[in-house]
Amino acid sequence: MIRTLVLAEKAVAKAATSAAAKPAAGAAAASKVDAPSMPTDETTMPWEGWFSSFVKDKMGAEKFEEIRRKVVYMPDDPHSLEQAPKPETKIHLTDDKESGPTAQFRYPSPGSQPPVDMPSEDKGTVYDDPYVTSHYTRDTARRYLDPAFPNPEIERLKLELLPQDDPRVQEAKAIFEEGAKSSPGNKGTFATGKSDFDPKGLRATMSASHEALNESLDANMPNHLPYPDWWTKQDEIVAWYEERGLPVPIGGTGWGLVPREGRIARW
Repeated sequence: MIRTLVLAEKAVAKAATSAAAKPAAGAAAASKVDAPSMPTDETTMPWEGWFSSFVKDKMGAEKFEEIRRKVVYMPDDPHSLEQAPKPETKIHLTDDKESGPTAQFRYPSPGSQPPVDMPSEDKGTVYDDPYVTSHYTRDTARRYLDPAFPNPEIERLKLELLPQDDPRVQEAKAIFEEGAKSSPGNKGTFATGKSDFDPKGLRATMSASHEALNESLDANMPNHLPYPDWWTKQDEIVAWYEERGLPVPIGGTGWGLVPREGRIARW
């Protein structure tokens, strides 16, 4: 009888406590909804590792660590061999484990960081017009590979070396001076009408012309050609060969040669 009364008293007290806690819980929940989401170091799984904590408390930290190192694979792994790191796990970036800098998985969150600046090209090499995506206007590496459009300087030298009184040479020189007749460009006139978005006509291949293309390629020709490593030692190299009465080779030798040990037959 007495036990029944005690249980009933506890049930009534629990119901009263629950009823009183409901308004406070409702207000707390409302404040959490209204308040902005802020990053926190508090774990969302406080029960994680309860068994290890229980065993450590019973057998002692030193004995528990000794057994753990014998049983667990890679006991020093900071993520406990989990594929997705826990947000509260701090990874030390230096050997200073006490006050050194640390990093956490996705903390601060990417959404709270400034946008990443990933330039696709160096500044000054892109066009102001975002719709200009062509590469042929800057493709200087393959400029003279097309047999139909060879290097004009080399072609002029070839014609000058030929007999100038030959009618065939004169005809070839006239054709050379006239230039290419193909692809004159549509002068910005498309099927939809006249367009003035690109005065040079290089944004679309239908409006591109040889004159505008060569002008663009000339502006993008490389001007950073490197010098050979022997360029600053030319006088020393020439003097060395002249002192010994040897013919002077082209450039500087001795770089990139096979060492003596590599030239000895091993059989």
